[in-house]
Amino acid sequence: MRQLSAGFLFAILWASAAVATKFGIRDADPLILANVRFLVAGLLMLCYVYVLRRDKQYALPKGAEWGHLIIFALMNTTIYLGCFVLSMKKVSAGIGSLSTATSPLFIMLISAIWVKRKLRWYEIIGVILGLAGVGLATYPLLQDSHASLDGLAILLFGMVSVSVATVYYSRVQWQLPNIVINGWQVLLGGLLLLPFTGFAANFSTTRLTLTFWASVFWLIVPVSITALQLWFYLVRQDAVKASFWLFLCPIFGFIYSSLLLHEPITAYTFVGTGLVIGGLYLAQREKFTRKA
Repeated sequence: MRQLSAGFLFAILWASAAVATKFGIRDADPLILANVRFLVAGLLMLCYVYVLRRDKQYALPKGAEWGHLIIFALMNTTIYLGCFVLSMKKVSAGIGSLSTATSPLFIMLISAIWVKRKLRWYEIIGVILGLAGVGLATYPLLQDSHASLDGLAILLFGMVSVSVATVYYSRVQWQLPNIVINGWQVLLGGLLLLPFTGFAANFSTTRLTLTFWASVFWLIVPVSITALQLWFYLVRQDAVKASFWLFLCPIFGFIYSSLLLHEPITAYTFVGTGLVIGGLYLAQREKFTRKA
């Protein structure tokens, strides 16, 4: 039950990132929004760990841990989230939410090659059902959305990067607590993005309005801190099974998009949701059977 609760809460929070980003980039360059988010979120988490808690278990990274953190930060924060926020200028929030469902496919392939993990038949069928549900639920949105080829390419590149990061994270023997890893990788990811932001961002059109700061707050607390902590927990249980929760993100994303951006919810959405949930159950049937 703990893993199920963590998975659903992760999907609910992570799915809100596309809509929150859409609001933030109305008043600021996407790269500026991303950098403010990363740097503030990382500093907040590290201040909590090293200033407020002062617990011995929250030690500073040592030796090779710095290298692991930099690699993970580059793929998981700088490239993936940097690409995501850039693409939101060129594609709809619905397509942004849909992109999260592509990650399990890459994770599955990367795991098969790197980890040499053989997929069971019900996991494969679960993936197929999940993809079918996501495709059905997003069909009307895809027809009505406007997206550029370069925007879609940026999204795809980002999804490949986060999938590699997920498998890499699962293979490292981390000695650091999740919140320490999260705080450092978000801060390092922001620092690695800074040179690109300074070179490519449009500072003249950026206005630090209430909407901008509300977007930053939501992207930091529920998404960067809470959702990523849940994601790390799920990945540590099983990287491939954790990826199945990404199937739910587009479904919740459609609800947010409908309420806040007035995108439609149709019968396709409800039928697709049923297929996604069925796929999630089937993919984890061994766990449910064992507990029954």
